[in-house]
Amino acid sequence: MMKRNRTLSSHTKGTVQSIESLFEVIVLCVAYYITWRTGYDRGTFPPYLGNGKYILVGVYAVLSYLFIQNSDGFQFGQLRKADLWTAQWLAMFIVNIITYFQLSLIANEMVSVVPILLLTLADVVISTVAVAGYKFIYYHIYAPYNMIMIYGSKTAVGMKLKMDHRRDKYRVDSLISVDRGLDEICRQIVKYDAVVLNDVPAQIRNDIVKFCYKHRLRLYMVPKIADIIVKNAEDISTFDTPMLLVHGQGLTAGQRFAKRTMDIVLCLLALIPAAPIMAIVALAIKIEDRGPVFYKQRRATINGREFDILKFRSMIVDAEKNGQSIPATGKDPRITKVGRVIRACRVDELPQILNILKGDMSIVGPRPERLEHMEKYGANIPEFYYRLKVKGGLTGYAQIYGKYNTSAYDKLRLDLMYIEHYSILLDIKLILLTVRILFSKDSTEGFDAAEAEEEKLEKMYEELQDQVPAGS
Repeated sequence: MMKRNRTLSSHTKGTVQSIESLFEVIVLCVAYYITWRTGYDRGTFPPYLGNGKYILVGVYAVLSYLFIQNSDGFQFGQLRKADLWTAQWLAMFIVNIITYFQLSLIANEMVSVVPILLLTLADVVISTVAVAGYKFIYYHIYAPYNMIMIYGSKTAVGMKLKMDHRRDKYRVDSLISVDRGLDEICRQIVKYDAVVLNDVPAQIRNDIVKFCYKHRLRLYMVPKIADIIVKNAEDISTFDTPMLLVHGQGLTAGQRFAKRTMDIVLCLLALIPAAPIMAIVALAIKIEDRGPVFYKQRRATINGREFDILKFRSMIVDAEKNGQSIPATGKDPRITKVGRVIRACRVDELPQILNILKGDMSIVGPRPERLEHMEKYGANIPEFYYRLKVKGGLTGYAQIYGKYNTSAYDKLRLDLMYIEHYSILLDIKLILLTVRILFSKDSTEGFDAAEAEEEKLEKMYEELQDQVPAGS
């Protein structure tokens, strides 16, 4: 495999992406300026020494950039077009709602909503054209790397199947077992542009990392639990020997207070539009079969504390006899007519707003697991209990970046990334991203897809093992 000359370095790519983002924000601001000048009577707004228009446009620019950025709407080389469009449309919808109320407050009256609706339509057109254009540019000036994956187990090989779904960005052309030995691995990896390490024992992994660093090879590494914990460690420079400090305490008292305050405020605001919907759903469930409106299930939250999570009942009464957990399939006969609707609309989780207000859960955090699942996963993965350093959440890293069939170990890694990088800004970003993934097909990939992937993995691993020399 011949290495390719890269058309853009990573730094240059980042610069190009920044220029593209800036240009799009400027075009959005021009659309806003035209809307404000032509859609509203300028006498309605104070002139601010003649510079009012620049103040308004500046505020709009900042809001547009922040909301699109935190919705991952500028990730032109990372996300698919559909995800980018959803992220940008959602961001601009929120920005325009804020802008409407901003203009109404300045004018001291509720101004016409028509110009803002027309602006939103214009923003959708601008976003659609920009994303399509930037994706076209990206894939014509930046080809995928030729990659080799070094694996240490069968589950590690599954990473290639995931990366094969994004051949537009990642191209794993070869796999080599860690059993082939360091010398053979080093002879092979210099033939490629980039290296992927997954589930490789510590000593040989360290040697490979140093070899790649020495030879300026791009390295992708699937982190182990310890890597995630150490990643956000504090630097200690008291001595001439550097140290890293891992607190390992979860959130600080100040972070817990800020997070709880945000949970209460956002949930009370969410209840305003959610209450009528919840009332209608509750009535529909009761009318259909006269059964209970809510479904309660025992879950584990911070420090292993148990609580009853609330959901709207979407299945028949006693669907899980003897307490056995039997996951529902797409056409499961136990799902009621109302249940199919609320599952499709994803409103069956709305009662968890009450769990959050009560203090059992947070808006963002590791998804609370059933007690039997905690025991099952904890028996195989002792670190699984690390997730209980914070309150369970309605949404979280694993729900946003994972899929329905993501493994327990991968969910743990995602949840630990959240715990170790927690901030209020991260919570806000994850809330925005949650709305985006509601429209993502990947997030609902179920058991049928999982079984198909497992069959591919089994076949691929058997073929790879046949290539490993006996006695390696």
